[in-house]
Amino acid sequence: MTVRFIHTSDIHLGKTYRFAGCEAERYGDFFDTFRGIVADAIAQQVDFVLVGGDLFHTGQILPKTFARTIELLQPLREAGIPCIAVEGNHDWIHRRDSISWMEALSQLGYLHLLRPERTSEGGYRFEPFDRETGSGGRIEVGGVNIYGLGYIGSQAAAHVERICDAVQTRRNILLFHVGIWSYSPVEIGNIHPDDALPLAHCFDYLALGHGHKPYLIKTPEGRPYGFNPGSPDCVNFGEERYDKGYYLVEFPEAGPISHEFRTTAPRPMLVTKIDLEGAENVDEALSRLAAQLGEKLAGIEDSRRVLLEIRLAGRVRFHPFELGRERLRLAVEEVCRPLHIEVKNHLSLVAKGGEGETVKKSLAEIERDVLAELVGAHDQFKGRETEMVDLCLALRDRVLKGDAEGDDLLGLLEGWEGPCA
Repeated sequence: MTVRFIHTSDIHLGKTYRFAGCEAERYGDFFDTFRGIVADAIAQQVDFVLVGGDLFHTGQILPKTFARTIELLQPLREAGIPCIAVEGNHDWIHRRDSISWMEALSQLGYLHLLRPERTSEGGYRFEPFDRETGSGGRIEVGGVNIYGLGYIGSQAAAHVERICDAVQTRRNILLFHVGIWSYSPVEIGNIHPDDALPLAHCFDYLALGHGHKPYLIKTPEGRPYGFNPGSPDCVNFGEERYDKGYYLVEFPEAGPISHEFRTTAPRPMLVTKIDLEGAENVDEALSRLAAQLGEKLAGIEDSRRVLLEIRLAGRVRFHPFELGRERLRLAVEEVCRPLHIEVKNHLSLVAKGGEGETVKKSLAEIERDVLAELVGAHDQFKGRETEMVDLCLALRDRVLKGDAEGDDLLGLLEGWEGPCA
């Protein structure tokens, strides 16, 4: 029989911009996008839905996020369409002695969370899914065997052979939260295409996640076997360049698998460079900003409030500190009313000299110098100033973005081994 299913991933429910005045509206975007996928699954009468990890934006979600997720999954449950999922790196919680929200959803029957067991020799054992306990490593639907493996980090390539050794069935799908180098835009959690190739001999369809850019990989003979739908919404700035959507797949009993990439419609996002080269004063800079921004926004037809990242560039004749965040925000709001705005200030101050112009340090360079001087004043950090400055700025950036949970910040600190860890 032909089995039809939807493959989506990296939903990131719970994502928002905290303390930015748009928390509720941005928070709702990700639920709206997933709601559309669920509605399509029901309309298409698919046999199941696959979620390739990162259903949630953080492992420690708010109770209201859990409640709204149940509301979204309830129509699938009523339609008898299993939602089969694995955990991504965002779904994990740091304290593994506690039950995760994904496990709770599985135990309640709203999704089927697949997680294999490990053997004493370090291999894998994919036990059949037990609906009573909400646990197991594989599940069979319509004659198709779906195996699940969540995020296992940078050593994923070393596990491919062990995964294949554990597979004894035919008509197989592997739901795996991993990226493929040269295709995935993320920096960690990827494997090389050659390392992934053995999976093509064990699985007819490799359902990937992790990277937010859609792509597919093929065998040397040209058969597509690995599919990453990317994230259906724009999670981070820069993703506006990617197609956004999910796969609708037909898996026949014999013959090739067919797939259709069905697009979603995320809130408009714009990342734009504003060239302020040679601006004499703040008023001139703001005037040029308004003109350039207006031109960039003219091509956006979506009526929803835009997510905006502005990158200020150029050498100016006033101190870049004069373009503070509040002043820039007010100037931008005279052109449009963005739902959220982030500013990257890469301006440099230029001063006239006797024999021409001298370029002084940029705002970012001044900031790093000040932090390094403060850190270096402590004997325990001498020689590690650069490392500590990077950590401080990473924490600062997470907080300013407004989407960092306590566990995200704790994860950064736990990943840094130093005298204060």
